[in-house]
Amino acid sequence: MTIPALTSITGGAQTGFTSPTYTTVVDRAPDASSGVQNAVTVAGGTQVGVRVHSPSDPFTITIERPKSFQALTGLQSGVTGLYGKVGENVYKVRVRKGVNIAANNLPRLATITAEIRLPAGADAYDAANIRAMLSAFIGALDTASAGFGDTLVTGVL
Repeated sequence: MTIPALTSITGGAQTGFTSPTYTTVVDRAPDASSGVQNAVTVAGGTQVGVRVHSPSDPFTITIERPKSFQALTGLQSGVTGLYGKVGENVYKVRVRKGVNIAANNLPRLATITAEIRLPAGADAYDAANIRAMLSAFIGALDTASAGFGDTLVTGVL
């Protein structure tokens, strides 16, 4: 994968956080043959109460690619020139974080999973629009980071 090393991450804006940063170390992904994983070992900026990774209180970022890539195969309609069923290549980004639910309880696991589904063949035929889709996705999350965090905590959109 050409994913850059995630050794230093600048976090998105969040209510109550000032300049959040995360320092990570390379960790072993649950499926090392198709993924890379980093564990957050340092939380920088002002993030009162934030805990870093430990085995019983994880804070990891995992990026996975398909175990087996789908190619554009199958028959095109002789009449329309359209393909019938087209396979998908699925990529995932997963963040796992231990969160407390009450005093004197062990942390419970919270997860965020983003799935990117690309129809086979799009990577070769329409790279610019794949990049635009990803750019808009990341930009929207970055722009809405604090508001989304507020919504997760308050339940109010």
